[in-house]
Amino acid sequence: MQRKAVLEQADVTRILAAARDEAQRNQWKVSIAVVDDGGHPLALERLDGCAPIAAYIATEKARSAALGRRDTKGYEEMVNGGRTAFVSAPLLTSLEGGLPVVVDGQVIAAVGVSGVKAEQDAQVAAAGIAAL
Repeated sequence: MQRKAVLEQADVTRILAAARDEAQRNQWKVSIAVVDDGGHPLALERLDGCAPIAAYIATEKARSAALGRRDTKGYEEMVNGGRTAFVSAPLLTSLEGGLPVVVDGQVIAAVGVSGVKAEQDAQVAAAGIAAL
């Protein structure tokens, strides 16, 4: 039987705080979503001035990173490289900004960010994960 780490609420709070700090330091209006390894929501925060659609997109980015066990940038690169079938894959967004949380080689959660340029979304998500 395998064992794996699981995020506690304090960890989720730390991820959100670090991601929010990164976004605010850069004056970026974003939504930040944290999900467990099954893509189920643990937290969502939409910063002041962020468009409502970003909350949905951030959640889907996080879910895609958790279920796919990879950075969503890879899906975006596949679509941009001509593998357009990935656009219609179920429970999947092909947009950069979703990053898995990996502990001891296992994906235990994911963070998704939406609201600014794709690489900036990913930067905010990475700052959140780095807080762990």
